[in-house]
Amino acid sequence: MAYKYLREAWNKPEASFVKDLMKQRLIEWRRQPTILRVERPTRLDRARKLGYKAKQGFVVARVRIRRGGLGGKRRPKAGRRSKRMGVAKIKPAKSMRLIAEERTAKKFPNLEVLNSYWVWEDGRHKWFEVLMVDPHHPVVKSDKSINWIGRGVHKGRVFRGLTSAGKEVRGLRHRGRGAEKVRP
Repeated sequence: MAYKYLREAWNKPEASFVKDLMKQRLIEWRRQPTILRVERPTRLDRARKLGYKAKQGFVVARVRIRRGGLGGKRRPKAGRRSKRMGVAKIKPAKSMRLIAEERTAKKFPNLEVLNSYWVWEDGRHKWFEVLMVDPHHPVVKSDKSINWIGRGVHKGRVFRGLTSAGKEVRGLRHRGRGAEKVRP
């Protein structure tokens, strides 16, 4: 029952207690490292829905991503007309959520990324929480609902676009929503 109220509060953060709470937290978060392992999820309802369990072998990390396109792209040294410079208005092909997952997977190489979700954003940054699992932990190995992640075929799944964010970027998320959404 509590998860329902949490979900409703996070669906409209500006109308609930969440906005004031996050305003205070952001002051602290901005000073923290880019990737930080946290004790428990900020959005417990979302984390539980995506497969998180409060047991050994499950890890949550908060990631800060800089917003905006590839504004820092280098100007070409060789001559070409301005139109072909390819400096301004260049956007990455990946979503920020996928970039957050990949950076976290590099920081924690012994863990596999399970899923992630948006936490908050301001003018300069976006924060995501990435749910990770230790595939070699005995508690995870004995849990029938999550021990699939320990099999070899799931190694490095985030880098192969097999997480939810990766499938979305690859166009595999919405199969039955009109002909233009289905990937050939």
